[in-house]
Parts: sequence; C-alpha cells; structure tokens
Amino acid sequence: MSGRTARSVRAGRPPVDLAGGGRSPRHWWGLRGRSVAGQVLFLQVVVAVLLIVAAAVGVTVQTRSDTEHDAQERSRAVAVALARSPGFVTALRSDDPTAALQPYVAAAHEGTGVDFIAVMETDGTRYADTDPRLIGERAEDVGRAARGEAYTEIYEGDPSDAARAVVPVTDGRGVVVGLVAAGVTLGTVGQALAGQIPLILVSGGVALVLAVGSAALVSRRLRRQTRGIGPTEMTRMYEHHDAVLHAVREGVLIVSDDGHLVLANDEARRLLELPEDCDGRHITGLGLDSAIVELLSSERSVTDEVHLAGDRLVAVNTRRTAPYGGPSGKVATLRDTTELRSLAGTAEVARERLKLLHEAGMRVGTTLNVTRTAEELADVAVPRFADFATVELLDAVMRGDEPSGASTELRRAALRGVREDHPFHPVGSTVAPFAAPGAPSAPGRADGHAVLEADLTAAHGRQALDPAGAEQVLAYGIRSLISVPLQARGIPLGLARFWRADGSGPFDGDDVTFAEELAARAAVAIDNARRFTREHTMAEVLQRSLLPHVLPHQSAVDVAYRYLSAQARVGGDWFDVIPLPGARVALVVGDVVGHGMHAAATMGRLRTAVHNFSTLDLPPDELLTHLDELVSGLDQEDPDGRGGEGITGATCLYAVYDPVSGLCSMARAGHLAPALVHPHGAVEFPDVPVAPPLGLGGLPFETAELHLAEGTGIVLYTDGLVEQRDRDIDAGLEMLRSTLADSSGASPEETCEAVFDRMLPAHRRDDVALLVARTRLLDSSRVADWDVPRDPAAVGTVRNACSRQLAAWGLDEMAFATELVLSELITNAIRYGSEPIHVRLLYERTLICEVSDGSSTSPHLRQAAITDEGGRGLFLVAQLARRWGTRYTPAGKVVWTEQSLADGRVPDLALLAALDEPIEP
Repeated sequence: MSGRTARSVRAGRPPVDLAGGGRSPRHWWGLRGRSVAGQVLFLQVVVAVLLIVAAAVGVTVQTRSDTEHDAQERSRAVAVALARSPGFVTALRSDDPTAALQPYVAAAHEGTGVDFIAVMETDGTRYADTDPRLIGERAEDVGRAARGEAYTEIYEGDPSDAARAVVPVTDGRGVVVGLVAAGVTLGTVGQALAGQIPLILVSGGVALVLAVGSAALVSRRLRRQTRGIGPTEMTRMYEHHDAVLHAVREGVLIVSDDGHLVLANDEARRLLELPEDCDGRHITGLGLDSAIVELLSSERSVTDEVHLAGDRLVAVNTRRTAPYGGPSGKVATLRDTTELRSLAGTAEVARERLKLLHEAGMRVGTTLNVTRTAEELADVAVPRFADFATVELLDAVMRGDEPSGASTELRRAALRGVREDHPFHPVGSTVAPFAAPGAPSAPGRADGHAVLEADLTAAHGRQALDPAGAEQVLAYGIRSLISVPLQARGIPLGLARFWRADGSGPFDGDDVTFAEELAARAAVAIDNARRFTREHTMAEVLQRSLLPHVLPHQSAVDVAYRYLSAQARVGGDWFDVIPLPGARVALVVGDVVGHGMHAAATMGRLRTAVHNFSTLDLPPDELLTHLDELVSGLDQEDPDGRGGEGITGATCLYAVYDPVSGLCSMARAGHLAPALVHPHGAVEFPDVPVAPPLGLGGLPFETAELHLAEGTGIVLYTDGLVEQRDRDIDAGLEMLRSTLADSSGASPEETCEAVFDRMLPAHRRDDVALLVARTRLLDSSRVADWDVPRDPAAVGTVRNACSRQLAAWGLDEMAFATELVLSELITNAIRYGSEPIHVRLLYERTLICEVSDGSSTSPHLRQAAITDEGGRGLFLVAQLARRWGTRYTPAGKVVWTEQSLADGRVPDLALLAALDEPIEP
C-alpha cells in the first residue's frame, strides 16, 4: 500500500486514484504524484537556486564593472596629476624631452597603482614610458586628447588591453603641447575580480542552505497540516466538504478554545442571524443570546438542548473536536425547532423565574435591617412578577423580638408598585390581623403555603373583612392576588402579598410555587435581620447602661462629651470623668477591640476597675499597671477561650488634672494621644509615652506631666473618630487639628458639635467617643498652706491660723470642727511621720484639709477598746469629715479630709471625750 493510500485509510477516507485507474506515471520533473508539501518544497528549492545563481551572476558582472570603472578613475587621476605637475611643460619643450621626462614617469609610477604611464607628442609619439622599450613608438587612438579632450576608455590593442586615461598637456595659453596616458591592464582588473569570486560563492552557498532549510521547515509544517495528501485529493475533499457543509439544513459552528468563531455554515448564519464578517470574531461580540454564549464557552457537552435564538427555537448539540483531530475546540450543530414554539413561552418563563430567584438571593438580605429587607423583597417582585407587592410584619418582628403568638397585628413594612397612585394603605399602617377569620392568609398560616385568588371579584372573605379597602382595590383594576405567609424555623414573621392588575394576566398554580420559594428565601433574611436587631439592641442597652449617664459635679474642668455607637454592631469604647481628692479630676477614655455584647460587657468591667483603682489615688502609670495586671489575670482564667473571647486588645488613656497647680499627668496604653487646644488657639498632640495595649504586658507605663494654662482644652477621643476605611489615621488627625483650631474659642459643648459635624463618618464602622474638657485654675485666695515644724507646740499655732483663714472665707461655723480635724492629723504626722510636714486648706465646692509629711506609713481607722489609751483620733476625723483618705506622693504621703460647706458638723461632748489627748489652746 502506498504512503498516500495508507494516510487516507488512517484518516477514514477511501484512497483516491488520481488517474482514474492504476498509478499515474511519474514525469521527469517529479511533480506528479508528489504530495502538496513535496511539490511546495521542490518548487521552493528550484526558485531559491535560480534566484541565488542570478544574484551571483549579477554580483559578478557588477563587481567587474565597478573594478574597471575604478581602474579608469585611478588612471585619470594619475594622468591629470602628472600633466599638471610643475615644470612638466618646460620638460616637454626641452632639447631632450626623454631625458627630462623619464624621471617624472618613473617617480609617478611608484605607488600610484597603475600599470603604465606614457608621455607623448601630440601625434602619439612616446617621449617617456614606464617601459623604456616603447620610447619612440607611436600610440594609437589619441587624437581626441590632441584636440584638447581628456578621456578614459577600455583600450584593446598593443602593447596590452587596459583601462587607460589620456590627458592633454597645455601651456599657459591653452595650446596642447603634449599628452599623458596612464592605465591599468585588464589582467590586473581580472586578478582583483578573481579575489572576490570565493566570497560571492560562499555567500551564495549560505543563502542556498538557508533557503533550502526554510523551505524544508515550511514543507514540514504544510505536510502536518495537509496530512501528506496530494492536490487532487485536496480539491476533491474541499468540494465534498463545501457541498456537505453548506447544503445540509443543519447549522454547524466550530469555536476555538479561546472563544473565537472558526467556521459557520450557511444554515448556522441564518438561524443565529450572524453578521457577514463573523469568521474569526469572538462569540461574545456576535449578538448571540447569553445562554448560547455560555454554552459555547463552557466545557460541557449537550444533546438537543433547546435555546431561544431571536424568534426561533433551536436544538443545540455540542461536542469537543479534540478526539477527531485538528486544533482543540468545540463543534456545535443546530436544528430549527420552531414547531415547538408553544413550549418556548414555558421555557422562557421558567428561565426568567430561575433568574429572578437567583437575583432574589443576591438582592434580598444585603443589610441586617428588617424594614430594608422587606423593601428588597418587594423590589425584586415588582414589576417582573407582580404589579404591586406589599409586605406586612408582626410588631414584635419589627422591634427585633421573638414573636410570641400573643399578638397577631400586622404592620405594613414595604410597598412597591408600577404606579404611585395605588389604593393600598401606606407603609407603617396597621393592616388586617394575621389570622383573622376570613382573611386570605388564614388558611395558609398553619402549613405555610400560599393562597391564590385568581379572581378577586369572587373573594367574598376579603370583602367581608374590609369592604372599603376591597372596593378600592377592585375599582383600581387589581384582579389577582397571591398571599404568602413569611415563616422561618416554623415561626410566623408576617405576610407577603403579590398583586396583578388588568392587562397582566391572573396568577396561576406555577406562580404560587414561585411565590412560596421567593417568600421562603426572604423570610430567612428577615429572620436574620430580626435576630441581629435584637442582639444589637441588647448590646446597645447594655453599653448605654455601663456608660456615664450624668457627669459628676466638679470644679476643675468644664466638660462636654459625645458618644455614638457603631451602626452595625456596638463596640467597647468608653469615657469617664472621676473627681479625685484635692479638687483634682481624672479624665479617662478607652477602647475595647471588637464588637457586640462581649465588647460592651468587657468595657463595663474595665470602667468599673478604673473607678476602683482611682479611689486608691494612684498616679496614672501605676493605675494602668494595675489595670494591665487585671486584664492579664482575666485572660489567664480562660486560656483556651472556652468561656469567652478574652479581653486582650483594650486601650486606655488616663489623665489627672490638678486645678491648684495646673499640672496634668497622663499615661496611655496603646491609645491615641490627646489633643491640647491652648488659649491662644494653637493645637498640639503632646508626646505622651505610649505602651502596649492592656493585657499584653512586657513594657512599663510612663507618665507625662504637662503644665497647662487656664482655659486649655483637653480633647480625648477614640480611633473611630479619626480613622475610616477611605481615610488613614494621619489624615484624620490633621482634620481634627484643623477643626479644633477653627473652634478654639468655643465652649466644650460647641467644640463637640463642631468636631462631630465635620468628622463624623456617614457610615460608622466603629464606636465614636469624644470628651472635651477646658481647664480651670483655683483662685489663689482660696488656697492657704503652712509649713509645720516637728514640734507638738506648733499644733496650736497652725490651728489658730486656720481659724483666722476660715473667718476670712466666711466659714466661721466650720472653724471648730476643722480645728479638731487638723489637730488630730497634725498630731499624728508629728508623732508617726517625718519632715517636712505641710498643711493646706482648699476652699472649693467643699472645704479640703490636707496634711502631708515625708513618711509613707498610712494611718488606719480601727475600733479602739475601752481600755485603750489611743486609737480614737481617726474615728473622730471620720465623724467630722464627709470623706477622708490617704494618697502617696514621691516625697511621702498626704492625709486629706473633705467637709461639706452646707453641713457644718459640730461634735458633741462624747466625741470630745474620745480624743487621744486634750486639744491644746
């Protein structure tokens, strides 16, 4: 079997007899019987050889011509140079021209590259020549030069063939007095050409090898693509292919793997209404239906899958082309099944319903808001399924509560329609009870199925329930209704109703099934929103209950605050204003990382802990250290996180302001630095040392001390104010700086308003806490202090000075009790403390007495026995003062008391008897 016949058999084609019977004889040129690839290779080699030979001949001829021309030009240059050389005319006219001119010729011959030089009379007789034997001989064909014309030529004759130049020699008057001839023999020209022949041959050979190699590569690729068949067989195959492809009444498409149309027959173009220039274009740009494009782009193979193509129904079959040879792709056949048009409507409706259900899954439940979810359900249904859609929910569901079944009152949550002038009750109104007798939804409540009322004119139960409303609906032209109970986890949530008016055809059984599926998906989203609303409300209530409701009374600063929780889930931000002894005040702001109930509860625990630690009157760094240890301990109680989420991630800033000295001490744990608004309007963020957030440990906390002028604004805030998704924290801080600078002269309340108006984001992803305090300084006239020597006799002196100061303040009625308190405190400092001892009185909202000494030993209140001689002094102090306590300083301690200005307590005789010793006068 021949190679071509074998290839035809492998390809599934019968062998072709090109001559009509038997093998055709081969001609001498060998083209007949060859494959298309072989013929192309042979012809390419022949053409390449001819082109290379022609090129070599052309190059040779051109090279010889160039060489001869170069020889002529060189000869002319030598002859002209010799004829115009100085003294040459004189030599010609000398008595012995030969003797005078021969040196000229010999010198000119050296290094000029010409083969001969001759100097002649005007008649051609040689005076001098490079070959002395030719002197006296007469040169031929020099008449033109004798007439004054210089010329070059290829001379053939004696003594040798040459490329020569003949130049006349003229005197000063222009008379020709002699001739100069120079030339290069043609033998020398031939030698120069012979030196270039190998290069021409090598170049031609290389070109021939490259041409044959490229022809072989092209032939090899062509052989693969034509499968080695001959031209006659290819012609017959194309004719058969063309006849079958375009004559059959079935569309054929071939699409490549990258989605480009490779082939489309006439029937496919007709069925799909393809443009004329569709070949090679991507299928997405041919105006095909999206379903057909998706099918042709997918990897699946289908059989008789029906699709719409314009106003036709086509049955599509698709298969991969790879198993059958050729490039990988997909072939599709299409049959016109327009006779099944009656089924097209059903298929289209079913597909549209599937699209609508898919769209409902994407559009319903995008937010965790109950009302918005109900509106999304109505938006999906109108106008593609119904002309009007209403959604009514139970009041408990609207509030986020679990429906208890006690109340069946429905409230309209959403209403959508193709027209605005609808006859329905507006959103927010109360509609028919959920299970009212005779209501269209009542039969479907138990099993959750929808109720179809194809003709509302026959719905007597509705007309009996709401005659006025039913009449308005019917008068408007609404004729069909589907009512679907909304249920999730078996819990009734409300009712969805879909209405159709005249011109939109009544609902049928298939519509009921679709309405139930649509309502079921929406009910899950509504229930999720309800449960989130409940959780959010509970967390917000917890959060609000743990935050300060009313700021305490104090005179150190003027304070205003703002607090807004996140819109999605509440967080753990908090703030506080805590009065401290000595007319001081503590300003606190903190943030617990996270959201929800856990964050709110954690915030409450930390706020309580800060209050408890502040009663110890600790410096800010020590207070944060205790708070950090508390958080670490709480996390270690549940190392595996089984009982909660842990507290790690909380931040806090604690500042203490003293209105007597104007000193503000602050420390922070992972929190943003405060902003200071100075009285002259400058805004700065002080460099307060920052430590890791609470619970991480590892680094000590540091306190920064700032002396603030009266009227300085202290602005504490959380990151929710300055950091947003579309704005980094540096830009937020700069905006805060600008806002505070613009409102530098405003009150704290006005500053809060200005900051929130400009910086509050439209959608709050985090809580926002803002605390603005403006500092005050206590009038120096209301401060009195004395240094006390460590001598019991000094008690009376200080007590008398205290009495005079109280009289100056108009507090005479408090003098006796205050003298008793100071006597006891000073006596204890003298007995048990160390120097220096100092007494200070502050006349503020209360009368504050402070006795400081250099000892760190703290007095303790105890119950003295009847036989004890001492131990009753602090008991007396506790009875006379509203509050008392001890705080530690770097130099020792301060024992302080606060007495109410309106109280004016006076001890009785029993209390006087309880003193450890008599009070000195």
